[in-house]
Amino acid sequence: MTLKRTDLALLIALTVASVLVHGYHPNAEDAAIYLPGVEQQLNPGLFPFNQQFFVSHAQFTLFPRLMALSVQLTHASLYPMLLLWQLLSIFLLLWACFRLASLCTESTAGRWAAVCLVAALLTLPIAGTALYILDQYVNPRNLAAFTAVMAIVMMAEKKHVPALFFLILGFSLHPFMSFFSFGFCVLLMLMEREWFWSATAAGFAPVGFLYPAPTPAYHQVALSHPYHYLLHWQWYEVLGAIGPLVIFWLVSRFAANHQRLQHFKMCRAAIVFGVLSLLAGLLLAIPARLEVLARIQPLRSFYLIYILLIVFLGSLLGEYVLQVHVVRWVAAFLPLCAGMFVTQRMLFPNSAHIELPGVQSRNPWVRAFQWSRDNTPQDARFALDPFHMKIAGEDTNGFRAIAERSMLADAVKDSGAVSMFPELAEEWLRQVDAQKGWQNFQAEDFRRLHAEYGINWVILQRPPIAGLACPYENPTVAVCRLDFPTTLSQKIPQ
Repeated sequence: MTLKRTDLALLIALTVASVLVHGYHPNAEDAAIYLPGVEQQLNPGLFPFNQQFFVSHAQFTLFPRLMALSVQLTHASLYPMLLLWQLLSIFLLLWACFRLASLCTESTAGRWAAVCLVAALLTLPIAGTALYILDQYVNPRNLAAFTAVMAIVMMAEKKHVPALFFLILGFSLHPFMSFFSFGFCVLLMLMEREWFWSATAAGFAPVGFLYPAPTPAYHQVALSHPYHYLLHWQWYEVLGAIGPLVIFWLVSRFAANHQRLQHFKMCRAAIVFGVLSLLAGLLLAIPARLEVLARIQPLRSFYLIYILLIVFLGSLLGEYVLQVHVVRWVAAFLPLCAGMFVTQRMLFPNSAHIELPGVQSRNPWVRAFQWSRDNTPQDARFALDPFHMKIAGEDTNGFRAIAERSMLADAVKDSGAVSMFPELAEEWLRQVDAQKGWQNFQAEDFRRLHAEYGINWVILQRPPIAGLACPYENPTVAVCRLDFPTTLSQKIPQ
């Protein structure tokens, strides 16, 4: 299907509009995990301490190498390049959704309504999975999103070689999430074969016994990530998983009545896919021995299910309701976009809605992190509140990503790495326990961190403690140096 110039112009316009609605925050949330991997590719001397908490993710994706290579080839700065990649990831997803909508309807209004609905709902939370359709910053999942949709489009069109290409490309960017698109494509081919069901059901039973029982350290991490466990979901999150399957059933009836075979098959595959995911999630949530398998996160398949649902509903909305009536389009999308915009402003109240490269941040935490990057040695070791990303006004900004400095393990994003890689659990727990009571730390507590982990810089919210030199302060936080002597008997971990 050839993309016309007018279609290309509309997709570019929607890409820009989506950023205006949903914002752009390059250092937020999971950027704390993924961005340090890029920075280390550009400067291998960074992060001599505790790099395992982000390298564990970086080693399984081409994302850090791809980002670093684009910087090196263009001689651009990192942050302008990250913005360009974010725009590209949005554009590619919208293009893929346009192709998917073309399989559902021949109506031009239906196709564009589907794409507009995806653009308007990019930061829609997906059931209880702690995911959005697309994050407000570039990451492997954003770049892999379009490959998942395009693989399904190619499979529905029985173009198996192109489908395989998109699956491989997605796997190179985000192996974990591409597993779901692979599974959906397999369903499209095999769901009508009876032997497939028996093989699938039998495959669930023994898998848990291939893994050791979870350790107490891993169990503590698991409790901090309830979205891994279906039984820990709130009622509205469960409704967010079951509701789409009911809607798919209704849409499949409509597609069957109107002889839209491809639309019908994809709806039916989505129902089966969702049911299997719920059963797998329930299975992994019940026996304690299977807790370590929660990292498989089968319920994250609803990421793909939500994209399909939005495209299918949007195509029907455009074809049968909006049509060519401008007033209807405005009435449908203006309140929706306004609501998404307000929600994003509530999530990042202390940051600009679009954090452009080269523009001074108004967030005091970010300013302190940037000062740390520019004014401390490359091998400096920091400690700060292990829950700093959850503090009101911090806006979930990652210290490592911004400061480009090593830090003691935190209790938010580093625990996410541990949930996926249980071998990190014991060391993570030791470091987090070493920071218990952070808000009440005194000089002796900092001396202990210095002796045990070589911490020589800290970021504090409260007034500086007597005896600590704090060369940077703003109304919210201070960056302080620990000038404690290190004796030969002290063994500082690397």
